[in-house]
Amino acid sequence: MHRLQHLANRSLIARVFNQSPALVRTKARETSCLVQSIRLKTQGPVEQYGQKRFSTAEATVVLRENGKMREKSLTMDTLNPQVKAVEYAVRGPIVTKAGDIERGLQQGQKHPFTEVIKANIGDSHAMGQKPITFLRQVVALCSFPELLDSSSFPEDAKQRARRILQGCGGQSLGSYSASQGVDCIRQDIAVYIEQRDKGVPADWDNIYLTTGASDGIVSILKMLVSGQGRSRSGVMIPIPQYPLYSAAISEMEAVQINYYLDEDNCWALDINELHRAYQAAKEHCHPRVICIINPGNPTGQVQSKKCIEEVLHFAYEENLFVMSDEVYQDNVYSPDCQFHSFKKVLYEMGPEYFNTVELASFHSTSKGYSGECGFRGGYMEVLNLDLEVKAQLVKLLSVRLCPPVSGQAAMDVIVNPPLPHEPSYLQFHKEKRAVLGALAEKAQMTEQILNTVPGIKCNPVQGAMYAFPRIFIPPRAVEEAMSLGISPDMMYCLRLLEETGICLVPGSGFGQREGTYHFSRLGLSIYGLFNL
Repeated sequence: MHRLQHLANRSLIARVFNQSPALVRTKARETSCLVQSIRLKTQGPVEQYGQKRFSTAEATVVLRENGKMREKSLTMDTLNPQVKAVEYAVRGPIVTKAGDIERGLQQGQKHPFTEVIKANIGDSHAMGQKPITFLRQVVALCSFPELLDSSSFPEDAKQRARRILQGCGGQSLGSYSASQGVDCIRQDIAVYIEQRDKGVPADWDNIYLTTGASDGIVSILKMLVSGQGRSRSGVMIPIPQYPLYSAAISEMEAVQINYYLDEDNCWALDINELHRAYQAAKEHCHPRVICIINPGNPTGQVQSKKCIEEVLHFAYEENLFVMSDEVYQDNVYSPDCQFHSFKKVLYEMGPEYFNTVELASFHSTSKGYSGECGFRGGYMEVLNLDLEVKAQLVKLLSVRLCPPVSGQAAMDVIVNPPLPHEPSYLQFHKEKRAVLGALAEKAQMTEQILNTVPGIKCNPVQGAMYAFPRIFIPPRAVEEAMSLGISPDMMYCLRLLEETGICLVPGSGFGQREGTYHFSRLGLSIYGLFNL
């Protein structure tokens, strides 16, 4: 916590940017050199860098008869241009620099701090969150069935492990599962969804286990992208957005359609903005899908039921496929907010909507209260697919064989937790409440402390795991950053990293309205910031 207090006390924005022009220019030149050095590491001349780095006999370049070096088949000129177009801000140049500083600290280099806090990505356990005991017990039992004979494990964990193993080939977690996932786990997910949505029916045949939510999102986008020119598929995404969406759209050569969330209204979604974005996009592409992130990443808002109804009506009228990213459904902190699944709201709008609107909803082991990012567990429920298209989806998923079966087991625990009569119930819910309570407290603290810093304005964090505060950067610093070819918030985040050891992501990596600047990923990483 002392680093955030330190940030507030020193008024970092003013300190970073309100300096003499000569000093700003010096610092800017240093920043420019830094960015260029990072770019060279990742984008520099491949042949020259490779020769300098590798000198072993195995890596020696074979020379042609005329003495010229053999040309590489894969260079920046021959690289797939869609790969070059992909950008993923949460693991971008800032993170590369943070890694360099970390290694320097380990080698004895001196900095104004003793460690780097990587607040660039939502990795709960890396930032100090403790695993949920029951989840780890079930996965351990599945991984090493000999433990089923141990008295150290509760019977409810053993029962779940036995059921999962019975659904696995050879009763081993090391076997492939069906491409859609282990049947009994899909069935448990269907029961969970019905309970969550107060009786709305769920068919386990519509449920697909995925490698985290990201795998499912990319798979659905692959199904939707087609056409050329003005008939090329357009994908509507919120701005700010999680960079997975823009990266996937770039890789697939789809058309990104931005709709802007309302920062002045706690990042609410305005239906009029959806209509504006849609009508403008129709001039150059075919809008086919709308993506929603609820609760919001990176903005932390929770959508109201009325807002969801408006979005679904809009999708119904414009014949859009709906993708609802709901991985933060357990992370709602504001007492005035409640999570509403898109599926439940669609059902309540009546059969005309529920039986026609195509909807894919996504969930994951990585967020919520478990924070099990490394297991790469997740699922999607896909409604109202054409039957022939559904067969094509199964075919597409079969190419990657199956999601990690250990991640499927972890997902099963999240949807099938201990019941009140079972021995693990009290400990499980104690741990769950502790995690969610800590997140709620620290999210509120993040908002309060950031709003004490001159030059920073932070909206309430209603849910999810992040804040997306606005930073007001002086015009002189904006001009300096622009002259160097980098965004002002990138320059700010680089300086913040160098002076405090806090690794954040510039808002430009998520998208923002022109003329505004932000940083993100602070909310979840308050584990690291506040537990120091």
